[in-house]
Amino acid sequence: MSWRGFLNDFFSYSKKERTGIFIIIAIVFIIIISPNFFQYIFKKEKLNTDDFKKDIASLSVKADTSERNYYQNDKKENANNNFSNTHEAVPSELFYFDPNTATYDEWERLGIKDKTIHTIQHYISKGGKFYKPDDIRKIWGMSPTDAQRLIPYIDIKNKNTDYTATLLEKKNVTPPAFASKAKVNTVININTADTSVLKSLPGIGSRLSARIVAFRDKLGGFYSIDQVSETYMLPDSTFQKIKPMLTIGNTAVKQININIATIDEMKSHPYLRYNLANAIFQYRRQHGNYNTVEDVKKIMLITDDVYKKVLPYLTVQ
Repeated sequence: MSWRGFLNDFFSYSKKERTGIFIIIAIVFIIIISPNFFQYIFKKEKLNTDDFKKDIASLSVKADTSERNYYQNDKKENANNNFSNTHEAVPSELFYFDPNTATYDEWERLGIKDKTIHTIQHYISKGGKFYKPDDIRKIWGMSPTDAQRLIPYIDIKNKNTDYTATLLEKKNVTPPAFASKAKVNTVININTADTSVLKSLPGIGSRLSARIVAFRDKLGGFYSIDQVSETYMLPDSTFQKIKPMLTIGNTAVKQININIATIDEMKSHPYLRYNLANAIFQYRRQHGNYNTVEDVKKIMLITDDVYKKVLPYLTVQ
């Protein structure tokens, strides 16, 4: 069979086949052009955007109102919780005080919560001032109960009017015997007093009394009243106030034998620490035992000031 005959047989169609092909082509053509006719037959309805925008605006207003109400309620609830927490029972004592100069320990002794004390001190540090006793009601976190309890004992020094006496007279209130902190008439031996005795000093609360005792124990005792001023976080104004009420007594300080003490034993002393303790130890190891305490002055790190400061705590026997 020739190629021409093969092609004629392959591309020749019967009448039915040709009719079927034409029908398929017509259907495909109709499908292709039908979308163009549909857009004229079925017109799209134009959306009314104005109504849509009004609905959105209405929802936004409702959402904003709901959110604002939520935060207002939340704020009120937090405020109530804050006053509720502040009103918890806290051990306290009452005494006359100036809110413009009261220390952290004094507020603590008055029974004020830690967060409220920080709020007061932040207010003072930013230039805030209490001009009359009733001003403490404005402090955030100060419960009405605490404010009412403290107002009769507020004594603002830079005001001519004695608000405390006026309020007590109006209310016919007689402060309890323990309300005003009595002046210490007898001196306190700073080397033997415990924290309860130290807290009787003006401006000394539980924290400062504990720090004074801890510093005294690390030193091995005070040989000078001025050493108390080195206590961590003790304000100089408070120290100057209590200084006349302190005495050393005849108590001897604890001494360190520099001929046998280890580095660890010496470095625990606040006046020696590691660098001086190591220098004293190394010099002893190289040159033998010290004949006198004054021999430590041969060490370059031991200046005259350091020597005078540490001398009472050193011994060679």
